[in-house]
Amino acid sequence: MAKDKEQKVKEKKIKEKKIKKPRFKEIRDAYALTKSVKPWIGLLMIAIVLGITTIGVVLGIVLSDRGIIIFYGGFVALPSSFILALFIFTRIAGAAAYASIEGQIGAGASVLMAIRKGWTTTPAVAVNRNQDMVHRCVGRGGIVLVGEGSSLSAVQQMIKDERKKSERYAPGAPITEIIVGDGEGLVQLKKLQKSVQKLPKKLTAHQMREVRARLKAVGGMSLPIPKGPMPKGIKIR
Repeated sequence: MAKDKEQKVKEKKIKEKKIKKPRFKEIRDAYALTKSVKPWIGLLMIAIVLGITTIGVVLGIVLSDRGIIIFYGGFVALPSSFILALFIFTRIAGAAAYASIEGQIGAGASVLMAIRKGWTTTPAVAVNRNQDMVHRCVGRGGIVLVGEGSSLSAVQQMIKDERKKSERYAPGAPITEIIVGDGEGLVQLKKLQKSVQKLPKKLTAHQMREVRARLKAVGGMSLPIPKGPMPKGIKIR
């Protein structure tokens, strides 16, 4: 019994190490990426922690004559400052991640492939010689065709062609068209994830798997997708 318990404890520690390492690496990579775009991020984090902690200590001193321990404010403010700094960092890191890939070939695919839950993305199902392209996502919301490129008319025609292909391979499946850009009727890169994820669920899990299987044969092309830590669940305003 004792050996079994020791073995379980060892296995638990090994699992914890496996979990912690990737998480630390992800934070480290996110910080490195953010610093490359916004070099002042480190100073801002330090200023937030020191500023909030100082305010807490000062309040403790001011209220010390009322029976409150002087440094009690500091003990409360320190963890609060770390939480606030982390919150602000995630916001800035998210914006920096988008800024680092915006304008690159396959930026839209990189954002779409960062959606881990409920959606599968096949990048570059259609590409022309000007590097305009269309990506295809499949989820409970149906089929989503996402176009990006320098020529709006070319992207629109490519999406139209891919729509016909999707209708042929997966008849009856709902299809949504999105074009990445900053103009009217287009979706900004930083809002692309949210636009896809908020689509209403129109397919059952079984129907979704069937659509994925039917479209799997269509495939896509192998392209250099921008790499780097993309924000997960971070709201960019």
